[in-house]
Amino acid sequence: MDPHQLITESLEATPVVRDGCIVADPSRDLAKLAVIERHGHNGNIGLGLIQGFKLTRGALASTIGHDSHNLAVVGINDEDMALAARAVADAGGGQAVAAEGEVLAVLPLPIAGLISPEPAATVVAQQQALLDAAHTLGCPIEDPFMPLSFMPLVVIPHLKLSDKGLVDVDRFDFTPLVIDDH
Repeated sequence: MDPHQLITESLEATPVVRDGCIVADPSRDLAKLAVIERHGHNGNIGLGLIQGFKLTRGALASTIGHDSHNLAVVGINDEDMALAARAVADAGGGQAVAAEGEVLAVLPLPIAGLISPEPAATVVAQQQALLDAAHTLGCPIEDPFMPLSFMPLVVIPHLKLSDKGLVDVDRFDFTPLVIDDH
């Protein structure tokens, strides 16, 4: 992921595996990425790894995710990813930052997971708190929720993640997260 463009690149790397599960590796800027179907149709969860957010801890979650607006979560550990996702769900949609078992900030967007009924000044203050919290996770991107919102958009090359899995947009087909060398 390049925060300055919508096009992503592909990367092949040997992941860190603990107890049979792939985990994030902040030393190589490899975070976990999940796209969770949130409209009650099938309960799908797409999983992947992403480089570019430079997170050293915690997680970000958002229901702003073009075009399907599912719940996208990027993070360093499953617990904080689940906590950020739960904070967004409890808010009826929106964006959240969590780290070390604590929700640091939430921007509730209860209208379709995209819109707040609050006055603009309130939303601006909530968004600033959200961005400040995201920066405490090591993320240097001015607004990391912007690139996160485009990670599920499976029509812009090269790799994107949907709730159904990793998509190779150039081939317009699903591709495995794990490449079997055998």
